[in-house]
Amino acid sequence: MGSLSGRRIVLGVTGSIAAYKAAHTVRELVKEGADVRVVMTPGAREFITPLTLGTLSKHPVHSELTEDRDAGTWTDHVELGLWGDVVLVAPATAHTLAGMVEGRGDSLLLTVLLSAKCPVVVAPAMDRDMFTHPATTENLAKLEQRGVHIIEPDSGELASGLSGKGRMAEPERIREELTSWFKERAPLMGFHALITSGPTHEPIDAVRYIGNRSTGRQGAAIALELAQRGMTVDFVSGPSTIPTDHPGIRRINVQTALEMDAAAKEALKNTPPDVIIGAAAVADIRPSEHFEGKTPKSELPESLRFVANPDILAGLNRLAPKGCFKIGFALAHGDGKEAALRKREAKGCDMVVLNSITDKGAGFGHTTNRVDFVHGPERIDSFELKTKEAVAEDLADIVQQTLSPRESTPASHSE
Repeated sequence: MGSLSGRRIVLGVTGSIAAYKAAHTVRELVKEGADVRVVMTPGAREFITPLTLGTLSKHPVHSELTEDRDAGTWTDHVELGLWGDVVLVAPATAHTLAGMVEGRGDSLLLTVLLSAKCPVVVAPAMDRDMFTHPATTENLAKLEQRGVHIIEPDSGELASGLSGKGRMAEPERIREELTSWFKERAPLMGFHALITSGPTHEPIDAVRYIGNRSTGRQGAAIALELAQRGMTVDFVSGPSTIPTDHPGIRRINVQTALEMDAAAKEALKNTPPDVIIGAAAVADIRPSEHFEGKTPKSELPESLRFVANPDILAGLNRLAPKGCFKIGFALAHGDGKEAALRKREAKGCDMVVLNSITDKGAGFGHTTNRVDFVHGPERIDSFELKTKEAVAEDLADIVQQTLSPRESTPASHSE
């Protein structure tokens, strides 16, 4: 796996002589595993062709808001802004930097930058006197204050014949800085999680089913938090309307416990995880048979026979690679700590997240939760009531602390 494996990078190329380096930049990023989409300004096309960058990136290159005026088709700048993990502008001219500061939208690239929900990195390129001009230095300072990361230009001979600072950083350095930047902002990059979430619906007929009140909100929050820290996540979800829109999350939707079991085991086989999190509220039982279509009420049996569903988490934990960190969830009525300790041993977990339906505002159907992290008899970390997103942050902290010491050899990369 490359140092940028799985990262989605929108590369903005502007009208500088350094635009010729964009071909090398794309190759460096793709070689390290990144998925690169290129957006060019009209000026950039004077220095390098879209065909070159499209061939190297293996994606169409975008440069105009209207792709085909006759057909009335347009480039969805919002989709591009949401797609990327980062927008990298290299080279970034003084004109584009000024447009970013002013919030202009007079090019496709600037509209992408205005729409982007992800961070932005710029690699300035211009003549010495342009780079040192107060307008440029002030614009760079303003962008930095807004959180834009600046890859400082090199010093050397410039296109004008002058010598000084202003040469765009070489593509190798851009790749190295971007890799380091991702590691700092995404400390779990390179690791992989398998998460089960939501309820399962066990059908009686085509309309009726047996299930529970789980919404899948807590599992979704965990998946999003881990993905934001750089992890790739296989997210096996039962019926849930909670969104998990993130490029690092591969969502697999299922209905029943048997479907969840099969999908999770297939995901584990395809990409051995570094952490398994069993957050799903799986129905313990299912009808031994279900009726075709919608059964009339008068024809429903007076009683149903049930069979046990598989223990999904225990099965996954038995198949987990060596070194995998295994986390289960337990819902209790009352204190529940002894039951959580028993569950930890029975299911082969390293930790169990315990919550109780007797805690006001916790459990199913709430946006908040109050949990205990049960590591073992000697360590139980208790937390106050907080949002499920905040609980996900606490859990991600534990995952990060556990995986960071073995950063160079995560479970998914070992034999």
